Amino acid sequence: MSKFTRLFLCCAAFLLLTTPGFTASISVPVSSSSTTSTPDEKTVSSALDEYNSLSRREKKSRMRDVKKLLKEQKADKAAGKKADDNTILLAILAILLPPLAVYLKEDAITTHFWISLILTLLFWLPGVIYAMLVVFDVI
Repeated sequence: MSKFTRLFLCCAAFLLLTTPGFTASISVPVSSSSTTSTPDEKTVSSALDEYNSLSRREKKSRMRDVKKLLKEQKADKAAGKKADDNTILLAILAILLPPLAVYLKEDAITTHFWISLILTLLFWLPGVIYAMLVVFDVI
């Protein structure tokens, strides 16, 4: 489990435990279709039929595209780009505690952190907006 996931879970648990009215109102429906990771048999068979109906040239071009995407993904992973789940957790944390999200994104106390802290202490919403801009690499 990454440090962002652990930190988010700790913050969420703290918020849930310290807010008594909030804990009673949480109910998340779990559907059986969202827990399965295998696609439907009809979907797989239709995709295979579509692929088999392609010409040899189209099949080769699609395979080249897939290989190109895999190379890009491996290069991004080797370059140390953060995963999407970390970005989502940072975005949620930017709403709850903007300076902490900026600190975790930057991995140090920088000017972005101080600006976010001042904006959050003075006016909450500008602090949240600024933290979101830092988390999504706009600034």
